[in-house]
Order: sequence, then structure tokens, then C-alpha cells
Amino acid sequence: MSSKNDILSAIRRHTGKRYDMPELTLDAITYEDKITQFTDSLKAAGGQAVLMQPGDDINDIIRRHFPDATRIASNLPGITCATFNPDDLDDPRELDNTDLAVVEGHFGVAENGAVWITRGVKHKALYFISNSLVMLIDRSSIVNNMHEAYKRTENMTYDFGAFISGPSKTADIEQALVLGAHGPVGVLVVLR
Repeated sequence: MSSKNDILSAIRRHTGKRYDMPELTLDAITYEDKITQFTDSLKAAGGQAVLMQPGDDINDIIRRHFPDATRIASNLPGITCATFNPDDLDDPRELDNTDLAVVEGHFGVAENGAVWITRGVKHKALYFISNSLVMLIDRSSIVNNMHEAYKRTENMTYDFGAFISGPSKTADIEQALVLGAHGPVGVLVVLR
């Protein structure tokens, strides 16, 4: 049986000419008010953003937006409305029927309302199996566009990462739109 190093060596031997990543100089779009643009872009994608004000309680905001949620997952300190810690589950299938997941995002993208998340929980299925998803980000972390976003991820170490913008949507050839087919039906981003 070949070792990992043997396999990688074979790939290198059979790889043609290698090219360095070019320096891209683009006139990418920028926004005077990134928070407003992020909020508008997220709304256009079907999600919602809330800008926390001094004195706001994150748990009150969550309960106000999801009053019917009874099974709430979060491993974040301070999320007292959570009814269970998803990291306590051994099998990701136990996440089924989760009404709401509250997770930390790294930053938002004004251009499209996306939030960059990396695995902050034991089972990454949580991000997609929950009926609704709340992502918490720092308002000062919003970047203008995807070019800036990819730059921000260059030196990060992670085993899973995704940009999430609004609820999951899919449509077929007959133009039947289905929400929540591949992820949450509702997305709320709380800007702290």
C-alpha cells in the first residue's frame, strides 16, 4: 500500500508546468456604507440582518425573531436561549428537527450578503440541517466584495468553510422554487 507521501510524490512527478498565483489588480466594487449594503444584499437573498444597539440582549433578539423555536442549538457562551449544545451529540443525525442554530461567523460580504463561517461545532451538518440559522458577526468585519473576502481567508486554517447568504433555495426546470432544500429556510445575521 502506498503512503500519503508516495502518492503526493507521484502527483508532483506527473504534474506539468506549475504556475504561481498571479497578482490580481481589479477595480472591484466598494461601498461607502458597507453595513447598509450588507443588510440590503442579505435581504435581497431572503435573509435578514439586525444591527445590535447598546443595551440589546442577543438572546432577546433571537427569541423575538424566532418565537416558536423550541429546539435551539448553540455552543457559544452567552447564548442562554439555546436548549442544547450540539457538541454533546455523538451522531450528527441527532441534529435532525433542530429549529434553530446560533453560530459565529468570521465576517460578512457587503456585495452579496454572505457570511464566511468555518467549522465551530463538532458536526458541520448543523449549518445545513437546522430549520433556521442565526450567524453572529462583528459589524466592523464586513468587507466590500468577494475579492476582499478571499484575501481574508488566505491565511486561515480550517477543515471546513462556507459562504452562506440567505436561506437555501433551489428551483427545477419548471421553475418551482423550493426553500430549505439544502439548508436553512430562514437566516438572520446579527451584527454586533
